[in-house]
Amino acid sequence: MVKDRSKLNLGVIFGGRSGEYEVSLMSARSVLSELNEDKYEVVQIGIAQDGTWWSGDHVLEAFENNEGFENLYPVSLLPDPTRPRLILLNDSNSIYPHKPNPDFGLDVIFPVLHGTFGEDGTLQGVLEMADIAYVGAGVLGSALGMDKAVFKDVMRANEIPVVETIVCLRGEIENDIQNVLHKSEKLAPYPLFVKPANLGSSVGITKCANRSDLMEGLIEACRYDRKVIIERGLDAREIEVSVLGNDAPVASVPGEILPSREFYSYEAKYIDEKSELIIPAPLPDDLIHRIQELAILVYRAIDCSGMARVDFLLEKVPRNGDGLYLGELNTIPGFTKISMYPKLWEASGLPYADLLDRLVELAIERKTDRDRIERHYSKE
Repeated sequence: MVKDRSKLNLGVIFGGRSGEYEVSLMSARSVLSELNEDKYEVVQIGIAQDGTWWSGDHVLEAFENNEGFENLYPVSLLPDPTRPRLILLNDSNSIYPHKPNPDFGLDVIFPVLHGTFGEDGTLQGVLEMADIAYVGAGVLGSALGMDKAVFKDVMRANEIPVVETIVCLRGEIENDIQNVLHKSEKLAPYPLFVKPANLGSSVGITKCANRSDLMEGLIEACRYDRKVIIERGLDAREIEVSVLGNDAPVASVPGEILPSREFYSYEAKYIDEKSELIIPAPLPDDLIHRIQELAILVYRAIDCSGMARVDFLLEKVPRNGDGLYLGELNTIPGFTKISMYPKLWEASGLPYADLLDRLVELAIERKTDRDRIERHYSKE
């Protein structure tokens, strides 16, 4: 396959070993449809749910339709900076018409992976070792953004308001669930929210109105992570803002979510299509400014880069101050056509396709800055 070296070779990675696999495919569909073919030579890289990597002409379609991998090539990416390219693993029984070109290096990787093994710093570590530019946060920012328990501790250290929580491990729930129930009920009155510490897209989250709900919620969250968060429930508005940049990040206009269900669950986000997004959020100017400033402060506190969506909760009847609390930060937010991250930037004057271009530019900018680091110590 002859590649046009006047274009950037852009690898788009999607799928993955996560409960957010299907969401990743939806995001990848939107990203691939909007990438400028005059600027990029796009290589689709799909990670199946068993962790195998595949490339070829129509990877996304094969993943979406569960067609199997007969027309695809098994590939890997080595953590070797001298070979920043996909490595063909074997050629057995494949009828794919063009083998990946061994001289076709990857200039930039765009991870469209949500959740574990994609958004948590693991993939970012491989890309750092391979010395390839990539879109989004680095290892540290990704790991901190993913682990909601540690993330909240970092926020508290930076005096950023977060909702009261406790953390427990799967082993505690399995061995002494009554003690976990007791500790949870001491945190705050019902309702309580139970969440896996390391997942997004509202997968595994339960709103608990009583002890029976709480028990079921703890067991459900354990399916997706060994660490579980129990959080005080708020009667609050859900406000989100998008952040873009490296050393000088900027924030979009905020938006408000009116979920179709009790809270912004997985079903409300991706299935029933009845949730409303209000952009810009109907808020006073001083509160909009505070939310934007706080979003950038949060972004910098975990050394984020590239992009993030920062979610806030605004109490309808504040108990303290203005009732604004940080919810979480997503380092690889949803990228479907209805996702809040691109829609907020579009409302701020940056269309979807231009946003993708800017994210690739930021990836290259950060790689250039990283290349300035001295790798060898010399006394001279």
